[in-house]
Amino acid sequence: MPYLSEGERLDYIMEGLHIIQSKDVFAFSIDAVLLARFTYIPITKGNIIDLCSGNGIIPLVLSTRSCVPITGIELQPRLADMARRSAQYNNLDHKLRFIEGDVRRKNIIENIGQADLVTCNPPYFATSGENEWNDNPYFTNARHERNGTLTDMVEAASRLVKQKGKVSMVLRPERLSELMEVYRKYRLEPKRLKCIYPKKGKDSNIVLLEGIKDGKPGLTCLPPLTVYTDDGKYTEEFRKYYEGR
Repeated sequence: MPYLSEGERLDYIMEGLHIIQSKDVFAFSIDAVLLARFTYIPITKGNIIDLCSGNGIIPLVLSTRSCVPITGIELQPRLADMARRSAQYNNLDHKLRFIEGDVRRKNIIENIGQADLVTCNPPYFATSGENEWNDNPYFTNARHERNGTLTDMVEAASRLVKQKGKVSMVLRPERLSELMEVYRKYRLEPKRLKCIYPKKGKDSNIVLLEGIKDGKPGLTCLPPLTVYTDDGKYTEEFRKYYEGR
């Protein structure tokens, strides 16, 4: 298949969409899809920017919900290239574009402008010692704040989002208070929160947070979502949410 390089495969996502992946780089997980389903999205007007875009999973899923252009920013050239080829395979290269760039650079806004919505699935774990890193740098970069902290990502999102625009992120619950604090530091008022639970009776392991730039105080806690039944199958509620039904 001409779209694939050595060691790559084509995985089905949903709604006829496929994504290029490889065992050598970090594959997408359900948290990215949940973020793409959770967030507010401009339908026919405006534009969207996705930070830490990886192989493009969030823009691909967002494309099923909106007609507006979507720009993914990814620091690692190999992942950005995989994302571009996925867009081409799905005939979405007119709508999705992926650029290599460091979101911490102050001039990035000059290159791509501001958006009505900024999404981000940042590394979950705060900066740690090299002894905790994976031998594979792609896995390390996906999980640890090796190339930017949570504060860096929120600051970049605030710069890239328009006044009254929205910023949505997914993270672990243990960092939720930190995320809210950093949101407010950069003029993003937390407005919508959804907690994801692996099974009934278990603690939440994923949180989704949406904020509005210079928005008024007032947080809505949305109904929780449970992923698995007791026998390890997806709940019907999760299937509907994941598939956008």
